[in-house]
Amino acid sequence: MNQEKVEKLFTWIDGTATIVEQDMNVTYLEALAETLDTLFNGQPFDDIEGSLQTKLTNELVKVNREDYEKEEIRKAVQLSILKGMKGATQQQHLITPDSVAMFMGYVASKLLEGSDAIKIFDPAAGTGNLMTSVMNQLDMEVEAFGSEVDQTLIQLAVANANLQKNEIEFFHQDSLRPFLMEPVDFVFSDLPVGYYPDEVQAADYKLKAEQEHSYSHHLFIEQGLNYTKEGGYLMFIVPNFLFDSDQSQKLNEYLREEAHIVGMLQLSDSLFKDEKHGKSILILQKKGKETKPPKQALLVKLPSFKNPNAMSDILAQMNQWFEDYKTTKL
Repeated sequence: MNQEKVEKLFTWIDGTATIVEQDMNVTYLEALAETLDTLFNGQPFDDIEGSLQTKLTNELVKVNREDYEKEEIRKAVQLSILKGMKGATQQQHLITPDSVAMFMGYVASKLLEGSDAIKIFDPAAGTGNLMTSVMNQLDMEVEAFGSEVDQTLIQLAVANANLQKNEIEFFHQDSLRPFLMEPVDFVFSDLPVGYYPDEVQAADYKLKAEQEHSYSHHLFIEQGLNYTKEGGYLMFIVPNFLFDSDQSQKLNEYLREEAHIVGMLQLSDSLFKDEKHGKSILILQKKGKETKPPKQALLVKLPSFKNPNAMSDILAQMNQWFEDYKTTKL
């Protein structure tokens, strides 16, 4: 990936989105979705007002999306989205840190190594940054699905995927409602943390709360397992307090019945302003007739991604663990 090209594309996207934001009197994120769609289309859409069409046409002659690799596009789009997020007030307008997304792509490539073709699903796809980051690191045929309830975020996700030429089928819906989708090989997501307000829908889940609201991150884990094939894997970014909360006993019992805990990777405290907001990567395998738990789960506290020597040591240990894990499955 060429950083100069990333910065050049970001500058173009940001400048063009600002023009759209001002002319259409919309939020920066909405303008960004329009800008990315226009870049993918190669020309302004017919429903855009005349003077803005002229401005966009003048901007489009300054850029050629074919000059950029997938990861350069993803990174430039991510930087633009991060700028837009700073001005957004909605709690759901968050983005998975790039270093974490890249690391999850590495873990996914290890879990799925040896597969020729797989189906993957992100039930809380957001802007599609995590999904495309993982897809770009998988050296196999991938059929991808994503779901997102927020209108602006799913527009950004679709535009993001289109520009990277990543084929993804998106569902615009509440991800805790049923999907018209067959189970997949791999489910992963940066889970939304908090209470799920729809008590009627939550009642269909084993992990529903006995009193008050259920935790949405618990229900997402159950939903993920519902749409994972036997023997398939799941990988979630979860709060560090996942197994220490007031509803954790039920979650523990459920996971013992339905899945093997493959690993728990605690992210560096340096990623979070307050350690109480710290998160980890939880890796599961859905139980099946021929599955068995690892001899020892992969339990790691990750150093800062800015510390290359410490990260290199951890990755070497993890690579050895994956080699041993593959041996135990044979």
